[in-house]
Amino acid sequence: MQQTGLKEFWDVLRLMKRFGAYIYTGDREADILLMQSELKDLYDDKLIIKEDYISASLLIRNELYKCVKVPEK
Repeated sequence: MQQTGLKEFWDVLRLMKRFGAYIYTGDREADILLMQSELKDLYDDKLIIKEDYISASLLIRNELYKCVKVPEK
């Protein structure tokens, strides 16, 4: 296994597709949460390396933050 150089959220989507995980529920937030779960499964099954797992987790978390509406003060 080699590091894939994940830099954008779309890179995470491509990583998922490489393993046959096509995620689309019609709800953006639910899609991102499902991707988070699938990513953990890939890492737990030792299909991706730690560096890719950490990079993808951060990208997913950032995308989720953009998706969730934060109430303004």
